[in-house]
Amino acid sequence: MAPAGEQTTVPDPSPAHTGSLSSRIMLIAAGWITILLLAGGFTLDRTLTGLITRQFDDQLGYMLTGMVGSAEIGPDGEVFFNRPLGDQRFLEPNSGLYWLIRGKGHEDFASRSLWDGNLEVREGHFDSKPHSFDSYQRPKEPLRIMERSIILPGSETKWQFAVAGSRQTLDTQISRTRSILAYSFIILGLGLFVMAALQTWYGLGPLRRVRRAIKTMRTIGAGRVTEPLPLEVQPLVQELNALLEHTERQAEEARTHAGNLAHALKTPLTVVMNAATAKAPDLADTVIREAAVMRRQVDHHLARARAVGRRAVGLSRASVWESVEAVLRAVTRLYEKTRFDLDGNREVNVAIERQDLDEILGNLIENAAKYGGGSVFVTVDHGSPPGWCEIWIEDDGMGIPEEERTRIFDRGARLDTGKPGTGLGLAIVRDVAEIYGGTVELDESEDLGGLLVKLRLPRAGG
Repeated sequence: MAPAGEQTTVPDPSPAHTGSLSSRIMLIAAGWITILLLAGGFTLDRTLTGLITRQFDDQLGYMLTGMVGSAEIGPDGEVFFNRPLGDQRFLEPNSGLYWLIRGKGHEDFASRSLWDGNLEVREGHFDSKPHSFDSYQRPKEPLRIMERSIILPGSETKWQFAVAGSRQTLDTQISRTRSILAYSFIILGLGLFVMAALQTWYGLGPLRRVRRAIKTMRTIGAGRVTEPLPLEVQPLVQELNALLEHTERQAEEARTHAGNLAHALKTPLTVVMNAATAKAPDLADTVIREAAVMRRQVDHHLARARAVGRRAVGLSRASVWESVEAVLRAVTRLYEKTRFDLDGNREVNVAIERQDLDEILGNLIENAAKYGGGSVFVTVDHGSPPGWCEIWIEDDGMGIPEEERTRIFDRGARLDTGKPGTGLGLAIVRDVAEIYGGTVELDESEDLGGLLVKLRLPRAGG
């Protein structure tokens, strides 16, 4: 119980997360859509604005060409038009369309639409080609002016021809175009955002289906995710099903070990209980004998349990040559008169824990020395198929009859009861090898004439 005045912190059972996939996808989509729309809108605005301005300038240029074509020099040396200009707005005061002809030493020749106003003309230069510019000489009416320098026939004066149009019309067209462009891009952006949201929702649908399938598994006790899913999600489902299968296999192995151990201990315990109840005179011998049996069974199942636990960790890797050398150094001290030979691949590694590999090889090599005739030959990676490492242990003993080679792997099975042992060595070898996906086979040695043990283990990657 927490002391008074202190608060008890309850840990949050929910696992930590790094955000939502939907939020990430939508954030990236929103960023790219915004950048592309802004860039596209700016480019399109510059293009359309330039196009509208050029069209406006083309109209002014057409009028300027008409002025130049109609201009002549009169007898008094002043310029005049031999025919009137076609646009009526040149005759209406402040109509927004004006023209002016100016020459040094001459009076300005201007349209009636200017009334008492004037046009800003850049003097002191000669431009044979038309050019346009903006003018703000009229505060309430910004103008777009196009001018050109001409020397008319019969005159040596440099005449400045200028035609001007109110920018109000031009600015109105540009504003209207920008408004249409803005509304269009807003609608386009909203449509793209909605499409991105629908795409995200639809694209992540398989993950929601996987979640529902896992929930269904937990609810009704189904063992696998069987719902068909897209190719991108299928590997995840396959790994999930493999994990479930691995978990079920481990649970089944645990139940089997527990059941086998309980069954193996039941008989010795019954014998001890009966002897104790009957107060048998050989009670002590019975307890010692049955305790040895129970210890063998416990050792056997503990070895299997350790191998299963280490296999679950994954990424197991052991050097076969180093393990064989270590086992041979230990066994040589026990069987000094036995000759041990080692040959094969020094570099091969297998996907098994070093401790379990030492236990397997220790049992096999010790059995070869114990039941052989004085010679043991170990070959590493002998003719192994792809992905596997095959280890041969041969001796020159009596061997094992073919009909007994399967039974010898049973727990407690022994063909030679005259030598010490528990009868669990080969059973442990087989069980531990199978836990790692390997196999053990017995055959007859062609070179030494005794028993040949073929231990096959999965080769480690890399």
